Amino acid sequence: MINDIKQDAQSRMEKSVEALKNQMAKIRTGRAHPSLLDTISVEYYGTNTPLNQVANVVAEDARTLAITVFDRELSPKVEKAIMTSDLGLNPMSAGNVIRVPLPPLTEERRKDMVKIVRAEAEQGRVAIRNIRRDANSNLKALLKDKDISEDEERQGQEEVQKLTDAAVKDVDLVLEAKEKELMEV
Repeated sequence: MINDIKQDAQSRMEKSVEALKNQMAKIRTGRAHPSLLDTISVEYYGTNTPLNQVANVVAEDARTLAITVFDRELSPKVEKAIMTSDLGLNPMSAGNVIRVPLPPLTEERRKDMVKIVRAEAEQGRVAIRNIRRDANSNLKALLKDKDISEDEERQGQEEVQKLTDAAVKDVDLVLEAKEKELMEV
């Protein structure tokens, strides 16, 4: 029973760290990266479809994304979807390729992005601590039902704390890497 609680907590903590990594990938640094456009959907035959399913997105160089749309009639919709997104990008059509130049980040904007990144990391830490709280309350419930002894409960809580510490360290490493990436010029 204790192992089940630990495994559940560990898998949920790993998912939280992965979710944080995905959130961090969406935050724009100075470099062009195809994952910047992952949140964009395009109406395709009446259905909102993710951009990466109707087009090929590649980083042409450090400041430009190139989008090759599979269906030429969809190009204007892709351009409009990028313009109306909250990314603040202006795509330019060049035949069957849409180029999206990324404006350079100002120092002030970089500092704002660092604040956003730190807030995301803190949300990740809070999620991990909530998972720890759930696991500890499950252990206390087992103790209350006399399914485990006090020593087993204490040992289980210590192991859950070790998992929590490791997950928080992972969050800190992700944050540190993203801050470094943001502050590079």
